[in-house]
Amino acid sequence: MPKTKIKPDRQSRDGSAAPLTTSARCDDVLTVGETAAYLRITEEEVVRLVQEQGLPGRKVGDNWRFLKAAVQSWLGSVQAAGRTQFWETHFGAFRDDPYLADIVREAYRKRGRPKDGAL
Repeated sequence: MPKTKIKPDRQSRDGSAAPLTTSARCDDVLTVGETAAYLRITEEEVVRLVQEQGLPGRKVGDNWRFLKAAVQSWLGSVQAAGRTQFWETHFGAFRDDPYLADIVREAYRKRGRPKDGAL
């Protein structure tokens, strides 16, 4: 169950005052400078990534704030998208190549496999 704020005048079930809790710690929220240092890029590049590549952040007044977990997730999804994009552009790249069948046959021959490619 997610953590929630408890009003200061409320008491816990045992009668003691309950502390305030939040779902994000202070070190989980990054400024532009901290995000830039974390990603090892310039502050200008951080803002560009927000605008052009969907780096998740929130404008609070005149300042940007970033959840570290969201930046990590975004970074992982960018890497995964890059891998997907590579394979999408390379699978089928030779489908119209008139020599493809010859290339495959020669590869099978060199590896000692039957012509149908079975192991």
